[in-house]
Amino acid sequence: MKQEQTPLEIVSGEGCYLTTKDGRRILDAVSSWWVNLHGHSHPFIAQSIAEQAAELEHVIFAGFTHKPAIDLANNLLKILPDNFTKIFFSDDGSTSVEVALKMALQYWFNLGIKHKTKIIAFRDGYHGDTFGAMSVAGKNSFNTAFQEKMFDVHFITTPENGQIEQSLLEFEQLAKNDDIAAFIFEPLVQGASGMRMHKPEDLDKLLQIAKQNDIICIADEVMTGFGRTGNLFAIDYLVNKPDLICLSKGITGGFLPLGVTAASQRIYDAFYDDDKLKTFFHGHSYTANPIACAAANASYELLVSPKCRRQIQMITESHKEFLLTLKDNKYIKNARSVGTIVAFELEDMGETSYFHSIRDKIYTHCLEQNVLLRPLGNVIYTMPPYCITKVELERVYEVMVSCTDLLKN
Repeated sequence: MKQEQTPLEIVSGEGCYLTTKDGRRILDAVSSWWVNLHGHSHPFIAQSIAEQAAELEHVIFAGFTHKPAIDLANNLLKILPDNFTKIFFSDDGSTSVEVALKMALQYWFNLGIKHKTKIIAFRDGYHGDTFGAMSVAGKNSFNTAFQEKMFDVHFITTPENGQIEQSLLEFEQLAKNDDIAAFIFEPLVQGASGMRMHKPEDLDKLLQIAKQNDIICIADEVMTGFGRTGNLFAIDYLVNKPDLICLSKGITGGFLPLGVTAASQRIYDAFYDDDKLKTFFHGHSYTANPIACAAANASYELLVSPKCRRQIQMITESHKEFLLTLKDNKYIKNARSVGTIVAFELEDMGETSYFHSIRDKIYTHCLEQNVLLRPLGNVIYTMPPYCITKVELERVYEVMVSCTDLLKN
C-alpha cells in the first residue's frame, strides 16, 4: 500500500469503456481481470438482474431450489462436453477449485481407497488465494507467508516450449506410485504466471496417462472458460476430457461473483449413498444466488448467439494478424496467441517475472494513453470484452507496441 498510487474512481461503464470521476474514458483491454465478456453495463444482463431482484433476491439452497439455478445448470450442461452431468454452485473461482479438490479427495475416501491422497499440478500455476488453491499453485511470492500451512503437492513441468517429453517423464514417474488422487491444470493457458501457453495435443498426452492410471482430472477453466480460447471451453480442444471443471469469472458476464464446479456422473455416484457421512459437506450462505444465476443465464444467451461467435472469431483472427507485425521487432520476444488472448514479452535482458521492475512503468504508460493493460511483469497481454471493435483493437495493439519505447529511453 505504501507504494500504491491513489486509485482512480470509476463512475460508470459502457461497452469496452470505463469513465472516471474526472471524465476520462479508459478502454478496458483486460476485461477487468478477465471477467467481463460482453461489455460493461450490458443492458440485457442489467435488465435480467433487475427483473430477478424484484421477484426473488435469495433463498437458502438447502432443501430448496429455484428456476434461475435450474436454468443455469441446464444451460451449462448444453455447452459442456457430454461427460459432465452435475453442477455444483459456489461463489468464485478460488472456491470452485477448492470444491473440485475436495470432491476428488473425498471421491477416493468414499470408495474406501485411503492411499490415494496426492495431487499433481503444473509448476508455476495459479488457482486462487484460498489454501487448497494456493497449495496446488506451488511455492511463490504470493503465498510465502503461508507455505508451512499448505499441503504437499507433486509439481511437474508445464508442457510449453517443447518441454512435453520432460512433462511426460515426470508424470509417468509419479503415476507409478499409485497414490495420486488427482491432476489439476489450467488448460492451454497459465494466466497469472504470464499467459504461458501449451498445445492441446501435449496436454492430451498427460491426460491419457492420468486416465490409464485412474487419476481424476480437474480442469481449472476459471480464466479460459466461455470463449476465451476461441472455443467455448479450452477442453473442447482435447480428446481426453476431465472429470471436473472449475468455472467462474466470465460466467455472469462480469456482473456478479459466482462459481461452478461441474462433475461427471462417475464423481457424483461416489456421493450417492445411504451413508450420510458420504455427503459432500460444502456450501455457503449465498450458494446459487438467484440474481447471480439470472446474470449468468443472460450472459449465456449472449454467448451462444451468432453475433458473439462472430466477434470471438474476429478477435481471434485480429490477434493472429497482429502477431505477424511483431516478427521483426527486436524489443519483443515470445509473441503468442490463443483465441481472444494475445501476449508478448519485452526483451529487457531479464527473466519473465510478475515482479519485473518494468511492470509499473508499462502499466502507467498505458493508462496515460487511456488504455487499461495490467502487465504480468514484462509480459504484456490483452483479453478484451467480446464487444470490442476492430478499430478499438488496433488502438490496443498500438499502445501495447508503444511500450517498447520504455526500452529505448
